Amino acid sequence: MSRKLVVTGANGFVGSALARSLQRKGEQVLGLCRRSASLGFPVAEVPSFREMPALTQVLSDAEVVIHCAARVHIMSDSASDLLESYRQVNTAGTLNLAEQAARSGVRRFIYISSIKVNGESTLAGHPFRPDDSLVPTDPYAISKAEAETGLLALAERSEMEVVIIRPPLVYGPGVKGNFASLLKLVETGLPLPLGAIHNKRSLVALDNLVDLIITCVDHPAAANQTFLAADGEDLSTSDLLRRLAIAMGRPSRLIPVPAGLLLLGATALGKKAMARRLLGSLQVDISKTEETLGWMPPLSVDEGLRRCFANYQGE
Repeated sequence: MSRKLVVTGANGFVGSALARSLQRKGEQVLGLCRRSASLGFPVAEVPSFREMPALTQVLSDAEVVIHCAARVHIMSDSASDLLESYRQVNTAGTLNLAEQAARSGVRRFIYISSIKVNGESTLAGHPFRPDDSLVPTDPYAISKAEAETGLLALAERSEMEVVIIRPPLVYGPGVKGNFASLLKLVETGLPLPLGAIHNKRSLVALDNLVDLIITCVDHPAAANQTFLAADGEDLSTSDLLRRLAIAMGRPSRLIPVPAGLLLLGATALGKKAMARRLLGSLQVDISKTEETLGWMPPLSVDEGLRRCFANYQGE
């Protein structure tokens, strides 16, 4: 008999892919969303994870909860108190859900955090590791880091196991945000002044992240551990754009403009933060993930990019 697995944010980018993958494996999946939706698997509407009564019934008989839902990082967020807005959802909501899960007898709680809790950038040759000190720098990352701390404390005083997974930028079919903007830029075939960027950034394909999450559902060594996720191959921005062009069957037109000059120009245009993400490095060391779980990313970067564009092209 299949067991009941609860996936929050089941209508989101990661949650929906995860829930469908679990369902294909024969699991009994219950998706939780803020608003009801038709997703091809059972879904319960939970407007807020801070409301205790709303969670009791949906968690009944659940063996594992995978918490993908979050107030995501928005560049132009207009909330009057950003930190409090993020804390209400990402910290208070997460910890209330986890408390209710523990009281309901849930065996394991898997939390999808973010590499941003470690910081915004890395120095060459010094990737983030799971045991590094937390250095969150914006309201989103602070709220996620506080949730991690609360979850580990809960694991110490309850029988429920906690697993924390920190992914960097996730790309794949249906990706939105900055990565979708890159896809559109490359698709135009226009020359881009990014041919001399020698940074290193870790990414994770959606299918790789889903595979890692599913591994953590049952792996005994995952209990009360923190894992970093990535594809295992870091790319410069220039490399990424070239390989996106190959995946699209488009010519790669990259002009080698020095990174310092690009940063100066972006700063003058009020785009300094965006330029730092394109020009800076953010590397992730997944050796603990590989060694502890015996896990390797099943998809190569090139295959992940191909699948990403195949879906994008069909939209």
